[in-house]
Amino acid sequence: MSGAGAIIFVAGDYTTDLGLGSQDHDLLISLYAGFVSEHCTDFLRVGGSLPVNPCHGDAAMASIDDRYALAGVITSQAGQYTVRTHDLESYLTPKKLVTVTRDRLHQTGRGIAYTKSPFAYIFDRVR
Repeated sequence: MSGAGAIIFVAGDYTTDLGLGSQDHDLLISLYAGFVSEHCTDFLRVGGSLPVNPCHGDAAMASIDDRYALAGVITSQAGQYTVRTHDLESYLTPKKLVTVTRDRLHQTGRGIAYTKSPFAYIFDRVR
């Protein structure tokens, strides 16, 4: 990392070597990018956060990865964004009876339709 409080934007293919230090970063962001959690978790320190949206499956992928725990959701109403960190047990419930697996997510290339649809989910790396 470049220094305390530094923000680094990486333009590149996250499935390749990005030249980032292992467990060096407090925050990774995956919005409309695909399975970032699957390829970039090693860059995120334990205790760091990964906001993801459900669009391309990264929320579903992170939800089945035991290195992550759901820590919050970001909701949007009338252009106002709110972070919710309590009563999270009602999120990540599929609308249809489906088993969420890595293979299924890769086959479909998209996320799971959940009963609640926040703008994004926040996962913390727990191991």
